[in-house]
Amino acid sequence: MIPYSMPTYRWRKLWLLIGWLLVASVAYLSLVPDPPTLPVSAGDKVGHVLAYGTLMLWFLQLNPPSRWAVLAAALVTIGIVLELVQGLSAARSAELLDVLANTAGVLCGWLLGHTRAATALQALERTLTRISI
Repeated sequence: MIPYSMPTYRWRKLWLLIGWLLVASVAYLSLVPDPPTLPVSAGDKVGHVLAYGTLMLWFLQLNPPSRWAVLAAALVTIGIVLELVQGLSAARSAELLDVLANTAGVLCGWLLGHTRAATALQALERTLTRISI
């Protein structure tokens, strides 16, 4: 097995800030009375998978694999808490299928962590460094 070397990010704080803004966006969209949905069959569930998959893939790039399980648990917990809060709202309802879709998204993000997709931030940072003045 090849030893893992965590990349060093020049703009790590920026990437973390963007990640937390993504989390805030997911929270907002989870709690707004009439959120947008994708114009496909089961668009709501597809949106959950995409949102949580994106969060997992984003944050796993900034953390070593030894922390991925904790990261996954945190994102699943966020999804559960947001569903419970929806259940307290008159405009929204809590759905077990949403929790399952969130969890599936986290799993998809984790799996993508074992592909070239997990180097997206490194590639972006290299490109930005190359074109910066």
